[in-house]
Amino acid sequence: MVKLNKSVLALGVTGLASIANADESASIEFWHSLNNGAIDAVCESFNEQSKNSIDCIYQGDYDTAMQKAVAAIRSNNHPVLMQFFDVGTTDLMMSGISKPLEESYRDVNWSDYISGARGYYQDADNKLMSQPWNASTVVLYVNKGALAEVGITETPSTYEELHTAMVKLKESGHECPYTTDGGAWRILEQVAARHGVDIATKHNGFDGLDAEYTVNQGLIVQHLNNLYDWNQKGLVKLDPQTRAGRYTSAFTANECAMMEASLSAYNASSSALGSDLEISMAPVYEGYDRYNTFVGGGSLWMLDGHKTKEETVAKEFLDYVRKPQTQKTLTEMTGYLPVTQDAYQYIIDTTDENDPKFASIHAGFESLNQPSNANSRGIRLGFYTQFRSVFQEETQKAFSGDISMQTALDNAKRRGDQLLRRFERTYRHNS
Repeated sequence: MVKLNKSVLALGVTGLASIANADESASIEFWHSLNNGAIDAVCESFNEQSKNSIDCIYQGDYDTAMQKAVAAIRSNNHPVLMQFFDVGTTDLMMSGISKPLEESYRDVNWSDYISGARGYYQDADNKLMSQPWNASTVVLYVNKGALAEVGITETPSTYEELHTAMVKLKESGHECPYTTDGGAWRILEQVAARHGVDIATKHNGFDGLDAEYTVNQGLIVQHLNNLYDWNQKGLVKLDPQTRAGRYTSAFTANECAMMEASLSAYNASSSALGSDLEISMAPVYEGYDRYNTFVGGGSLWMLDGHKTKEETVAKEFLDYVRKPQTQKTLTEMTGYLPVTQDAYQYIIDTTDENDPKFASIHAGFESLNQPSNANSRGIRLGFYTQFRSVFQEETQKAFSGDISMQTALDNAKRRGDQLLRRFERTYRHNS
């Protein structure tokens, strides 16, 4: 793989005057957070078919990579392309260092992206800021054998049906009908998205920096109180309450019969349960229309401050990873979802419907491609990774019986709003 000339990286935003000859080859760096062979394979494949080259460099997990990116941007030593995780979108948008793709890159059918992936990375004018790439979402995992033993042959599609199944399993002696870790992505964000309700005003911050959290009212309170009640009755177990110590491990070990989890849990679950595994869209409460779930994973950002030739190479790589064939390869090697209609159809057309390498994508794609509304498009809330920690910290106190769930959610709102106001003061001039 061709290495980037480090002198290129030393050029800051003020050094953009020179433009390479169109016939010259160029090399750029791409920083990412996916530590697996699939990314190296995609990069090597691109380099083999292009006169240009891309140096794909793993920078650690998402939080570590973001810290490195911030430091690199401050020293004008940042790469041309960067993969950022979903909840880092707001911070990068407000930094002013990115080049909005749909604004500057018009010869692409951006509408081909599925609603759950497209909406999350759009600006307030519905234009994509970055290119959706490695995509996952939440789905319901079910041990069909365990449910069949209590007379349930249909996977629950509503929480009311899920509750019925949990009760039957518990009454039959099953020690763990359902499990979750209580993380905000699963029990807050995804629940709100597929019910079309907000977790903060201003449509989750899309309409302004002056948003406030609404997690202490409405459906979210109902759902968290339900989880608390089900936990008290032994219908739901959290991580530390399982023998396995981790909800996904408890499911794959046949300790727990059901869980809501990311598609990333599919390979381990399929290996453990085989034909007993069923995955489907996560449940909704009766009386609610179903909307798309949020996309998890990351997207590809073009960072500002580089030569026109380098940006051309970046766009060439973006074109390459958007190809249906490339998306299929990434899906096959990682389990991530295709993010365009064309790629999904290509996989259907070129793959045996029983191929286990692609069995996980159908429920996830269907979930992300449900109708969208203003609350299911995504999250634009500053310092949101910190809020996730606040939310889990407070709700864990409630699950432990130290405070009521309402108090926990009131505390999460108060502390979350403080983070939002700090973010607003920091970035008000960019809004």
